[in-house]
Amino acid sequence: MPFRQNVLITGASSGLGEEMARQFAALGHDLALCARRTDRLATLREEILTAYPGVRVVTKALDVTDDEQVFTVFEEFRAELGTIDRVVINAGLGKGAPLGTGKHHANRQTAMTNFIGALAQAEAAMTIFRAQSSGHLVMVSSFSALRGLPRQMATYAATKAGVAHLAEGLRVELHGTPIAVTVLYPGYIVSEMSEGATTGNRLMSSTTRGVTAMVSAIEKEKARAYIPAMPWTALAPVMKRAPIPVFKRML
Repeated sequence: MPFRQNVLITGASSGLGEEMARQFAALGHDLALCARRTDRLATLREEILTAYPGVRVVTKALDVTDDEQVFTVFEEFRAELGTIDRVVINAGLGKGAPLGTGKHHANRQTAMTNFIGALAQAEAAMTIFRAQSSGHLVMVSSFSALRGLPRQMATYAATKAGVAHLAEGLRVELHGTPIAVTVLYPGYIVSEMSEGATTGNRLMSSTTRGVTAMVSAIEKEKARAYIPAMPWTALAPVMKRAPIPVFKRML
């Protein structure tokens, strides 16, 4: 696999994005980090530069629901670093409520962030990659994308299925070109988003273990990967094919 020097990560101020930044820096990658919370990005930047003084770390504020800002920030990163060799579309939101319970605002916010925001990020990334004739697009989906989920997870699962299909379609289009596409399907990994859903969950992975699996799959430029591989690779066929009465009892 080619070494993708400059890695852009969205949603890098906490959780999976924050830990990915640390692990990519440890591997010698230069970083373009963006998120809404610039104070946390600044702290992360200082931490990484202290640990890895030879790594370049550029940070910028980004709200992925602002299309114009997405295009501007990605291009500014490219101009500053010279190239953007890999884009990890990681920023996401986990809000949600059962449909018809008067909380459309929460579901809409999740849909706008997780799908429309990801669409803008993919557009901005692909504009750069097509101009460069090279690049690696990484879409962070979710294990929940494998099947529609009920209640407060319905919209979230639908958005993650949407971004996975978006990336899969790009892979078909770009097959045989120097532009690679990876889709990650993380299971339960400790992060800021998963707080409140972790108690007593024996399938929950630590942030470090989960992100180590993510970074390994990204570096290998796998087409798709369940994260961590065990138990999620084994559970994927069950998730997809279990009859509804059985599936409902699993949730």
